[in-house]
Amino acid sequence: MKNILYGGMAALLILASCGKEKVTPQKGNNGGNTPPDTTVTVSAYLTKALQTNEFVTDNLLTSYGGYRANTTTESSTSYEWYNASQIYADAAMVGIGKSAYATSMNKTFHWLDGMWDKGNVIGGYFAFSNLDGSGSSGTKYVDDNSLTGVVFLEAYEVSTDATTKAAYLTAAENTANWIINSGLWDNTFGGGFWWNTDKPVKPTQTNAIALQLFLRLYKITGKTLYHDWAVSVNTWLNTKMLGSNGLYIWQIEAGGKVDTQNFTYDNAIVVEDDILYADIMGDASYLAKAQGLANTMISVLWNSAHNVFIFNTTDIRMNGCYSGWASEAFIKLYEADKNSSWLTYAKGNIDAINVVLRDAASFGYYQYAGLDGAGRYTNLEGVDQAWMQRIQAMLSKYK
Repeated sequence: MKNILYGGMAALLILASCGKEKVTPQKGNNGGNTPPDTTVTVSAYLTKALQTNEFVTDNLLTSYGGYRANTTTESSTSYEWYNASQIYADAAMVGIGKSAYATSMNKTFHWLDGMWDKGNVIGGYFAFSNLDGSGSSGTKYVDDNSLTGVVFLEAYEVSTDATTKAAYLTAAENTANWIINSGLWDNTFGGGFWWNTDKPVKPTQTNAIALQLFLRLYKITGKTLYHDWAVSVNTWLNTKMLGSNGLYIWQIEAGGKVDTQNFTYDNAIVVEDDILYADIMGDASYLAKAQGLANTMISVLWNSAHNVFIFNTTDIRMNGCYSGWASEAFIKLYEADKNSSWLTYAKGNIDAINVVLRDAASFGYYQYAGLDGAGRYTNLEGVDQAWMQRIQAMLSKYK
């Protein structure tokens, strides 16, 4: 996840028609005699998820089954984690009953095979490639690979065909095998994974996503290997990366400098980790930990004037992926404890992003903007489209 380096609740409670839109079915073979009571109620968030996917299909999808990075500066390049995020988005659609999205989900899964390092016995995904999947080389990222493994496990869960499920599980285990055997976990700073094979920093998000992969693999396979790695990563995060304000810090640099900024998506990932840890490890205290962390995110990272989660504590902007990740975490927290206030924040966050970053004509999302829309970027990154499709599909079950 490279480009982070480049680069009033009263209002929220007004849930306009609970986020639903009335849709009247088109005239069919019954001569247009559709009775009035067959009008269906469709979530406005599902409508937007479908429209976002329309933008992705029209502007980013290639004939090879993968997706270009954006529509402007890198239209001939594909990023591995952008493509994995689109699989994640399509898996969310399948998960809410839109089974047709399994086709694109599976096609992109097979396309990603071109980015796997076949010249290395333990493999690992490279970060970028040409549109046809060729040309991959160079640095590999633990966070990219970890997220991809998590994505594969979500695709595994929503798939029904046994062969397809087995392929996703095998790919997730292969990805975890690369992470474990990459040599990127060492005793520097008491443990933790380096961000990538160049070893510049040890970040929270890199380790938090790896933790999520190990937890989910342990739940599915029961293998002690994944249990033990989950415990090790969890321990390191909570002893080295938890700041005095109750939020997880950004990273520790190779030279030892500690960067104490708090990122929304770093902490959102840990909220998800804690929910999983409570469930999979059987430790109920971790649900309370997730709730406490979410409340601290609200205290520090939520901007009540604009009803949105900020990018980080030193960069007060919004972004579809990095701000939006909080909505995913809060939806999952609602699913764990049924406290509807989490949905209120998840919805408000998405609503603010839709107002500021969504292009009403194309249904695409611009990358960054100030909270009031000032300085809005003009590029439309694939990863932001994927995450907005995903989280709105997730919210559509409830709003």
